Amino acid sequence: MLSRIAEALFWIGRYVERAEDTARLLDVQLQLLVEDPWLDEQTACANLLAVMGAPMEVSEDGSVPPADRRTVLERLGYDPFSSASIVASIGGARENARRARETVSTEMWEVLNTAYNAVPSGRWRAVSPHTFFAWVRDRTSTVTGIADSTMSRDDGWLFLTLGRSIERADMTARLITSTASLGGPASRWPSLLRACGAHETFLRTYRGLEDETEAAEFLLLDRLFPRSIVHALAQAEKCLADLESSGQRAGVFDEAQRRLGRARAELEYRPFADVLAHLPDEMERVQRTCSAASDAVTRRYFSSAEALTWVGGMS
Repeated sequence: MLSRIAEALFWIGRYVERAEDTARLLDVQLQLLVEDPWLDEQTACANLLAVMGAPMEVSEDGSVPPADRRTVLERLGYDPFSSASIVASIGGARENARRARETVSTEMWEVLNTAYNAVPSGRWRAVSPHTFFAWVRDRTSTVTGIADSTMSRDDGWLFLTLGRSIERADMTARLITSTASLGGPASRWPSLLRACGAHETFLRTYRGLEDETEAAEFLLLDRLFPRSIVHALAQAEKCLADLESSGQRAGVFDEAQRRLGRARAELEYRPFADVLAHLPDEMERVQRTCSAASDAVTRRYFSSAEALTWVGGMS
């Protein structure tokens, strides 16, 4: 497969997943600001922007302007010039689909193009944020469903799934960090489970119990839930193994696969109490691993392309 096409499919997977997960994260965080009277809005919004790699810039007098929910919505939702925003992610997915137009199906192109063209109208600023986030989840889920049902399971599919899986592990880590950084009541974890579409599955798995530790364990370590970090890392590993055509019998020589496998093993085989005790640091390590793995994939498969990275200090 041409490296240009492979790179475009890889980044379609990443951008679509990024748009969906950012919508999920904003939906739950803004809801918590409404429901929790003890939560300081400026601190919560500043932490969220930092977690997403879009912190407030220092002004000329050396102070940091206060952040509020309107700032968060603008920078992470609607701003086309903010690389961390939903609108920018939709634009990035559409641009990469245009570059790979001969490979993506007509249905996938139409969904991405329609979503992209719906943004400049400005109508989403006139409706509630929840309506906008629901629309984003609907569009991105449609793209994922079309890809699942129309793409051959060849190298193109592997690159698309690889990008989606790396981004999913990264964004789930950011979701967990954004909730853990708030501290306070464990009642915030069910909101996080709902943001990941995991609440009902979690209740079935743990027989109706809602516990902070078990919620964290489910989102980090569950091998069967597709949005858990371990599942996403394992899926990315499998894609890289399937792309490896040398048929090697010993060891792992692919740098990206080695990094992802080590991160997954460190989460799975360490006592969970140790992971939970240093949760923000562990999630930052996952994000750095995903960034390093993405860079390694770029160097190996997209050697003629300039590497694209996440935003913020963890990219």
